[in-house]
Amino acid sequence: MVTTDKYNPHEIEPKWQRYWEEIGLLRARENKGKKKAYVLVMFPYPSGDLHMGHLKNYTMGDALARFRTQQGYSVLHPFGWDAFGLPAENAALKFGVSPAEWTFGNIQQSKESLALMGIQYDWSREVTTCLPEYYKWNQWIFLKMYERGLVYRKKSLVNWDPVEQSVLANEQVIDGRGWRSGALVEKRELEQWYLKITDYAERLLNDLDKLPRWPEKVKAMQRAWIGKSVGAEFDFPVKGHDLKIRVFSTRPDTIFGATFMVLAPEHELVGRITTPEQRAQVDAYVAAARMKSEVERQREDREKTGVFTGAYAINPANGKEIPIWVADYVLAGYGTGAIMAVPGQDERDWEFAERFGLEIVRTVEPPPGWQGKAYTGDGPAINSGFLNGLYVEEAKKKIIAWMEEKGIGQAKVNYRLRDWLISRQRYWGTPIPMIHCDRCGIVPVPYEDLPVVLPTLKDVEDIRPKGKSPLAAHPEFYECTCPRCKGPARRDTDTMDTFFDSSWYFLRYTDAHNTEQPFSPEKANFWMPVDQYIGGIEHAILHLLYARFFTKFLHDLGMVEAGEPFEGLFTQGMVMGWTNVGEVELREGRIYFKDDARRSKLEIPQGIFLEEAQKSGAELRQEGGKTYFWKPAVMSKSLGNGVMVGPFVKEQGADIARITILFAAPPENEMVWTEEGVQGAWRYLNRVYRLVAENRVELKAQGALEATALEGPHKALYQKLHQTIQKVTEDLESLRFNTAIAALMELLNALSDYRKQEGVTPVFREAVLRYIQMLAPFAPHLAEELWHEFYQGSVFSYPWPVADPAALVADTFELVVQVNGKLRGKAQVAVGASEEEVKAIARQIPNVAQHLLGKEVVREIYVPGKLLNIVVKG
Repeated sequence: MVTTDKYNPHEIEPKWQRYWEEIGLLRARENKGKKKAYVLVMFPYPSGDLHMGHLKNYTMGDALARFRTQQGYSVLHPFGWDAFGLPAENAALKFGVSPAEWTFGNIQQSKESLALMGIQYDWSREVTTCLPEYYKWNQWIFLKMYERGLVYRKKSLVNWDPVEQSVLANEQVIDGRGWRSGALVEKRELEQWYLKITDYAERLLNDLDKLPRWPEKVKAMQRAWIGKSVGAEFDFPVKGHDLKIRVFSTRPDTIFGATFMVLAPEHELVGRITTPEQRAQVDAYVAAARMKSEVERQREDREKTGVFTGAYAINPANGKEIPIWVADYVLAGYGTGAIMAVPGQDERDWEFAERFGLEIVRTVEPPPGWQGKAYTGDGPAINSGFLNGLYVEEAKKKIIAWMEEKGIGQAKVNYRLRDWLISRQRYWGTPIPMIHCDRCGIVPVPYEDLPVVLPTLKDVEDIRPKGKSPLAAHPEFYECTCPRCKGPARRDTDTMDTFFDSSWYFLRYTDAHNTEQPFSPEKANFWMPVDQYIGGIEHAILHLLYARFFTKFLHDLGMVEAGEPFEGLFTQGMVMGWTNVGEVELREGRIYFKDDARRSKLEIPQGIFLEEAQKSGAELRQEGGKTYFWKPAVMSKSLGNGVMVGPFVKEQGADIARITILFAAPPENEMVWTEEGVQGAWRYLNRVYRLVAENRVELKAQGALEATALEGPHKALYQKLHQTIQKVTEDLESLRFNTAIAALMELLNALSDYRKQEGVTPVFREAVLRYIQMLAPFAPHLAEELWHEFYQGSVFSYPWPVADPAALVADTFELVVQVNGKLRGKAQVAVGASEEEVKAIARQIPNVAQHLLGKEVVREIYVPGKLLNIVVKG
């Protein structure tokens, strides 16, 4: 209850945090008599103390969960820790502690910060992925996938991160570099475990259309990554060999124009068909290609390179011999790793043909006056035998039918998506539950023997990566008995990609302590799908794609009815902090840095023009006679620009932090944390507190409100209240927190103005009570404090206010009056007033009358219900 006229968050906030814990405010219950709301933020790597950049999405999720609670939903708002993986292991290596010690210490520190902010989670459902009770079910899912043919092991060229000393999935290579280390990725041939995500490619693609509440950008990124191509797969015989080269093409109709073939350097036939005369050249070229990233090899502006193998293929359409080349612009991982080159209809092939003097034959007639090189558009087939005269789509159908009739090919759908490589040569991860036996081969661990427990390795040297799994050096782990023949065998020593852990954790939250199965289907079906998922767009392909794959698989197992995990997805913008990039000097309008460390990290060019830097939001600041370059950058520990949760809340308060975060910008946009924003939040919450504290005696004395009897300013306040209820409700539904708070600020101004003119009345009391309820999702501690001035129970146990439809129908509208297009006044005009009445009211506005004095009115332009523009001369 309010006991002082001064707002003191340090007294208020701990009190109500303890109270919420006591009453189990957000303790989830499967109440089938209520609508459900599953609100989820992406769980974090436990990295220690949290800064406000971490807290943005947690605060958003908390506000939404509290709002749904007030609306009467059964709410699931859980939390947990993505605790396995490279970040924890690398930090442990750096600081000389075990990954477990590092991880659990950070979890404790993070939980303290979340508690300080008043973020309410159902901690009874907490999930920590590095605990055996969680990763046992990783292994269970792996074995279920293995039973259904979705897990296999093969030797192939893989992405090797030389810094992490482990392989990476294709999705974890960004512009040719490891997604975490930033190191240039190499290619190595290793035997690894894969998940057949490609079996779900079509469903993953088509079901994106079932997600209207996902950002279009994310769906576009997934569509592009899945990369569906429709065409044909067919064979070219190799002259002098009993071999065939299979190619995939989206343009099989151009086969008559195939004048050479190109194999990827990694193609299995390169070594078999290369002639002795070309062997040295080809081997050298293949070795050099393996050192290049796929991104570098695919660059459009790069000059094409290649080597002739000395071998020829037979074009099955016309019987011509065509040379077979090796070139690194063809990738082994896409299609078949071989292409028929049709330079007349493909720009890359044209460039290659020009570079090496190879034949060019057009198979589609370009439009009249065509001046370009390769023509990729539609037109009649030429130089194409029985296809001549057919346009592209008809020619495709005819050539595919011909291929199928001849037995040399068939229609084919191809995908850019590759199977998911999950083996990792690191310690801190889920052990792969497979056993290698010399007699029986590869044998799955029996379900009753799960979990295969990760051994405790405390010595840092035991976990340091050495190019193979650290577990391979520990016979106490890998030596075992074969479940089939009972003879000596060896456990697999690789661990799973940490994205395996995060591909189903949201399902475990529905039944977090089940010891018999990953989760109860009944409980999962009550809560799933997640109604609102909040997290960063950086997970658009990795986590979000994998989570969709796992959900579909578990749906096929009959474990969950939902075929998609997340009904609504919101990708929040980052929180930026002002960052001192370093000391600079200004010469001839350019900025030169004296230290390159932070400049390079933030990708700021040396010698940047001052004007260009200022346009990007940077500032030059003077301090101690020196000039420093300051710029907003994403909050991070390495830059030292993070506003840490613990110190801030202890000094300013949690509700101040929450309002600062939620009000600063649209939630999908970046926001810059500023002192001005903090002070604005402080002033706003002080005003709210004083509005109640200074009027609390009179507020309690007011009787019931008779809304139908209201007139004049009393009715205007009632209408403003219900317009705000409508606005805040709609904005919370769509996560527009900043505009919801702006509406509350407007209502606060209206309340203050009303109080000065009319005093404390029943309608004022009604507006104050509803105001507190609407404030509760954003500043829950203050709202709870103010609510308890009037009621015993929690503000979150009372129904969310509902707008009165009658109050939303305005009696008046605000007329904007311009003279010659310039704003000169405003007036409240009765709805239904005639145009002549509107014009008369406008002319009575003093400032308008002044600008009309002595001037001739040429015409008056009236936009009904909005605006009157009076055009004058003289």
